[in-house]
Amino acid sequence: MPWNPEIYNQFKNIRYKPFFDLSDLIKDEKPMKAIDLGCGTGEQTAILAEKFPEAVFIGIDSSAEMLEQSKSLENERLHFRQETTEEILKSDEKWDLIFSNAALQWSDNHQKLFPELISKLNCNGQLAIQMPYQPGNILNQILSEMSNEEPFRTQLNGWNRPSSVLTIDEYVQILFENGIDDLNIFQKVFPSSRKIMKRYLISFRDLHSFPIWKDFQRMSRKLLRQNLNKGFRKISQSFQQFILSKEF
Repeated sequence: MPWNPEIYNQFKNIRYKPFFDLSDLIKDEKPMKAIDLGCGTGEQTAILAEKFPEAVFIGIDSSAEMLEQSKSLENERLHFRQETTEEILKSDEKWDLIFSNAALQWSDNHQKLFPELISKLNCNGQLAIQMPYQPGNILNQILSEMSNEEPFRTQLNGWNRPSSVLTIDEYVQILFENGIDDLNIFQKVFPSSRKIMKRYLISFRDLHSFPIWKDFQRMSRKLLRQNLNKGFRKISQSFQQFILSKEF
């Protein structure tokens, strides 16, 4: 199913909070060749290009629909192209800054992915990554539980994608074992309001053309009611992991 830029932009304020936190940690090394992995509509990449005026940025995303909105943002220091993170890793290019905000959680096997990302850094390069910590998010746990129950298990042919996001300790070990010793890794909680949560649930209506939609509505309401006793704060909290490192 293709990405929908309109639905994506409904939640950009949620993504912007961790984005600004992450961008403030980047050291302004001049000049700088930088890449934004999973840039989406390109708005955040454009902000980075303004923040670091001597850097040259390229934003990549696998979605043609998302990149369609990035064309108006291009200039001599900012370009976009349709490509996956995996394709970038197969190229010979290296970077002074590899940046990614709320995207690499969609890539598999982080035990293999992160050493490959580190190998694409130039000397003194920076790796700046933020991902939602899906295993610690109760809403993600509910959705995973639902996919293992009928009728979804049959309709999804038994498919369920466990989160590839690791623990902070695991990322520290990976980075340290691959030659990175200047680390800034932390987890931060961004509480979401009821209004945001309602909007998030409403956005699922974009799936109304799928035959499982009514089943999804019924079961999601049931599971949410069951889990509301655990407290709305737990359900609405969004856990983000920040990984900022520099190679020497």
